[in-house]
This record gives sequence, C-alpha cells and structure tokens, in this order.
Amino acid sequence: MRRRVHVEEETGELNIIPYLDVVVNLVMFMLLSMTGLLTFGVLNVSAPKISAGAAAADVADQPKLLLTVAIGRQGFYVAGAGGVLGQDAASPDATRPPTIAKKDGKYDFAALTDALARIKERYPKEQTVILSADPDVAYDALIQTMDACRERKITGADGKPTREKLFPAVSLSLIG
Repeated sequence: MRRRVHVEEETGELNIIPYLDVVVNLVMFMLLSMTGLLTFGVLNVSAPKISAGAAAADVADQPKLLLTVAIGRQGFYVAGAGGVLGQDAASPDATRPPTIAKKDGKYDFAALTDALARIKERYPKEQTVILSADPDVAYDALIQTMDACRERKITGADGKPTREKLFPAVSLSLIG
C-alpha cells in the first residue's frame, strides 16, 4: 500500500529558539542595566505630605521649624516658620537680597551648610528640609544643594574626617 503524503506533514514546526534567545538576552541586559542605575544613582527624597492627623502628633513644647531652602537666581533663601532668615520677607523675592548670595557667580554651598548647621544647633531633633528651586536652576546645583542640606563634613575628636547629619529628610518643591 502506498501512503499519501499530506501537506501538513511536509511543513514541520516553527523554530522559536532563536527568538527566545534574543528575548532572554534583552531581558537580562535590561535587568543588569537597571540594577547598575539603582546602585549608582540613589538619592532619597520625598514629596511633601498633606495630612490632618500629623499636626496632632507633633510635640507641643517645640515649635515646628518648617525649614525651607529656596534656590534662586541670586543665591539661597533660607526660611523657617517665622520668615526668611536674614530679611523680613515671608517668601523668596527677587527684589530682596538672598540669605546666602552667590560668590563669584557660583552658589556658595559651604556657607549654606554652615548656616544650616547653626539652625540644627537650635533645632537638634528636626530632620526635614523643604527644597524648592527656580525652574532655571541647573540640575547639578539642585543635587549639590541637597548634599549641603543633608550633612556636613567635620573633623572628629580623633582627627579623622567624619560626617554629621543635618537635615537628611529632603522634600522637593517648586518656586511658583
């Protein structure tokens, strides 16, 4: 008996092994590149929180600082709950001088850190600073300002350089 060959038997199956190799390689490449970005570019910041229950939990004997550092075109404006430090304005104003003016056309991050260290001495339990920036401020200036707000380098009792935490909880805002 002769057997007839059908069309279905001649075509065979689709070989998807090369396709799976490419997909697996792409997935592994993406996972490795994301892991590299996460380890080298981590900076913990938080958005401001709006909550009615948080006010009741505050300690009544210490007034709330609400420390704000604004980065403007002329320099830094450092403000607390009572107003802008170094002037009598309630918010950053381009017509008034900043709290910490630019030095030689560049932001003075060391002076900002020193000013925040003096504030930290008065409010040792305060951890939060709200950082706001003019839309024209460079990204690098924003990152360096975050670093200046979070900690300062000091020389320890043993003579070794160490870091002192100032305001590690940074919240971002925008000058409107």
